[in-house]
Amino acid sequence: QVRVVESGGGLVQAGGSLRLSCTASGTTFSSYSLTWFRQAPGKEREFVASISWSHSSRDYAGSVQGRFTISRDNAKNTVYLQMDNLESEDTAIYYCTVSSLHPPPRAQEQYRYWGQGTQVTVQG
Repeated sequence: QVRVVESGGGLVQAGGSLRLSCTASGTTFSSYSLTWFRQAPGKEREFVASISWSHSSRDYAGSVQGRFTISRDNAKNTVYLQMDNLESEDTAIYYCTVSSLHPPPRAQEQYRYWGQGTQVTVQG
């Protein structure tokens, strides 16, 4: 059974930074692509960023391009989302998920395993 656990959320002022982490177990981590989604209050869950199993491909939503950076450490079974210059519109619950598809899809319907998410709140 694949299990993902997100952490690192919190309250931050606009313009600040946070780094989210996600660990995955129950799978061969290095063979899977990793993807971050987010869901704001009253909105559908949306794609944020993904990284391929080989590190060679990264994909970002236009709204976070240039501000967020996705990376992974296969030795730690962990994927990170460095979020800089945060805006109030980034307030959401952030989720990570895994996929064996290459390149990783942007559609949430193609993902099966989800964690509980981590709350990010940006004030100002």
